[in-house]
Amino acid sequence: MSDADPRGSIKLPIDFFFREVHPDHKVAHPTPPPAPLGPLAAFVGQWMGNGFNTIFRPDNSVTPTPLPNPVPPPVPPATRDNILELNLTAEQLAFSKSLGSVPNRGTTPQGDIFLNGVPYLQTINDITVHGEKIGIHFEPGMWIHVPSTNVPPITQETVARMASIPHGTTIDAQGIIATVPGPPIIAAVDITPFTTAPPHNKITFASQTAGNPNTPRIPQDLSSFIAAGTITQALLDDPNSLLRSHISKQKIINTIALIISTAPPPPPPLFGGGADNIAFLLGQPAATAPNAQTTQMTAIFWIETVEEVILVPPFTVGSPPFAIKAKPSIPGQRVPTFSVTPPFDLDVPREITVHFTQIQYTQTVLLNFAGLTWPHVSVNTLVPADDIIVPPSVWG
Repeated sequence: MSDADPRGSIKLPIDFFFREVHPDHKVAHPTPPPAPLGPLAAFVGQWMGNGFNTIFRPDNSVTPTPLPNPVPPPVPPATRDNILELNLTAEQLAFSKSLGSVPNRGTTPQGDIFLNGVPYLQTINDITVHGEKIGIHFEPGMWIHVPSTNVPPITQETVARMASIPHGTTIDAQGIIATVPGPPIIAAVDITPFTTAPPHNKITFASQTAGNPNTPRIPQDLSSFIAAGTITQALLDDPNSLLRSHISKQKIINTIALIISTAPPPPPPLFGGGADNIAFLLGQPAATAPNAQTTQMTAIFWIETVEEVILVPPFTVGSPPFAIKAKPSIPGQRVPTFSVTPPFDLDVPREITVHFTQIQYTQTVLLNFAGLTWPHVSVNTLVPADDIIVPPSVWG
């Protein structure tokens, strides 16, 4: 990657390898093999994708958000305390090399374990207005792989994601690994807010109606997006529908799901983790009147193996390689590019079968303010940013 490359990156020093310090400091010891990464081994290099983000955020009378269309005043005693922001997004996700072997010391009867991790940097731009990019998310973090343990009694390998965002929130989300043949089953997700206090009744807002241009929403008028099929009522009702559209015409032969949460649901074995906020977000020490408190984050990352058939044009040995893109399922979807160099002359076009790794995710962050809990949902489908070198083996 050149200095002029606009992509974000994260790098560890080439000679850095996490390992335990030996008691005998006078003797040089060979570098041990790294601890297992499990499914995190797929998190390598640079990824890109176009996705969708929804967030209800506070709106107040001190610094109100200006809107081009008039919004009918709420019925007293209600006040206008929120605005729904919708973002078509362009995302870059960069992973460094893995850390090595991170020693975590056990206390009897638990022995020491060794973790391995993959640091990452996530940057997301709003591209809702054609030709304009606005940074809306920056997240340095790390995924770690945790082996099974006796204390706590977790009999399977798990993963955790630790991250920070510049709004003043850090998260530690843990989860399990599930592998299934074929494509993932992607359930619906609902952005409708609900009362923070039990019984957690849902409250639907006018801004959730795509055809209404006079609501506290950004963008207010969605008519052009509805016509283009980029922001529709179906997408507002279920942002995960974009993920299903992205894979609607793909042949996915295997899926590994990483299911994580800052508050793993009962029953055990998983517990711990959490989300933490700076004072401004909490508003009050006991968060009785938060400005925008992050209380929980849940996410599913699907690591998918996709099979693609590409058509290679006629070729003469010694010519430059072909750059052939995969086929998108829907317009605007980012797809990988294959670098193809046939090992022999091709007099006529020839189809070959190739495979690539794809990452899909859905993430829901729960924000508390104004007496309600507001789901903040982000989704995307990510593919390798660099050309995928087609190996000679595909030619038989």
